[in-house]
Amino acid sequence: MSASLPGYRELPESQYDLSTYWGRVKQTAAITDPRTLFAGQHGLEQAKKLVVAYKNGEIKDMTPELWRAKKLVDSTLHPDTGEPVLLPFRMSCFVLSNLVVTAGMLTPGLKTTGTVLWQVTNQSLNVAINSANANKSSPLSYSKIAQSYFLAVGASCSVAVGLNSIVPRLKRLSPSTKLILGRLVPFAAVASAGALNVFLMRGEEMRTGIDVFPVLSEADKARLAREGKAESDVPSLGKSRKAATLAVSETALSRMFNSSPIMVVPPLILVRLQRTEWLKRNPRYTLPINLGLILGMSYIALPFALAAFPQRQKISADNLEEEFHGRGGEGGLVVFNRGI
Repeated sequence: MSASLPGYRELPESQYDLSTYWGRVKQTAAITDPRTLFAGQHGLEQAKKLVVAYKNGEIKDMTPELWRAKKLVDSTLHPDTGEPVLLPFRMSCFVLSNLVVTAGMLTPGLKTTGTVLWQVTNQSLNVAINSANANKSSPLSYSKIAQSYFLAVGASCSVAVGLNSIVPRLKRLSPSTKLILGRLVPFAAVASAGALNVFLMRGEEMRTGIDVFPVLSEADKARLAREGKAESDVPSLGKSRKAATLAVSETALSRMFNSSPIMVVPPLILVRLQRTEWLKRNPRYTLPINLGLILGMSYIALPFALAAFPQRQKISADNLEEEFHGRGGEGGLVVFNRGI
């Protein structure tokens, strides 16, 4: 994000009011815009130069070009490290990276082997995305990543295979109800394992805590500017386990909010469409229709899900561990990076 680049003058956080849900939706839609993926290294470097020029006072006011540069930087660079997130694991690539995997999991009539393979593939992608976008103040060791990966894979496969075996045994249900329940099995597996994956992959944060910083007043920001310092130069107040637990819990919830409409709405619509005479006569269109439904719902759901909670989360210092009481900044508040 732009805050990770050098310079004493911070850019406005957003064009939108991030204290409101709708403002965060519009901001999230901007940073998840897949068009940013085509900027390339040259485009990113030009955007970084513009942002740094503003932060060093060479550009006085925000312009449409500078807003576009900030959008590219925010969607590409990790806020803690300042390094580009690997392209397939950026939130701007989230829908495209998940499209094939989601379509595979929602394929009608999957047998046990297919179910297991697609769940393994999905959790592998989840591990990569969660690791790439996590708060980096408490990095996870490779052994912990491997342990978390196998636990998440085991959980998702157990739920999916278990429910697939239970649904046909429900004798009192009509065939159409069984069909719908069978199509919703991937949702149950993805929702439960997805949340577990976040907690496992970011468990180290909850054990050791994440960095929290005082919320700066306008006077604090002006003082830093006079001293030639950036807001990123303000030292951490320490690592808070309570802040980490809140950050990881909110991220897990936002992932569930994202997967719910994607894993529920397309299969239910497809069930209805498969009963139509047109699709019965043209079954070859089932796959492209399924992909289209998943793609459309994914682009609709993602900004609304990620915007459920602010990425830069503010909380009263008195709600954290005792060592932080009375040490908050403006309004007694501290701020931390929730991760995505």
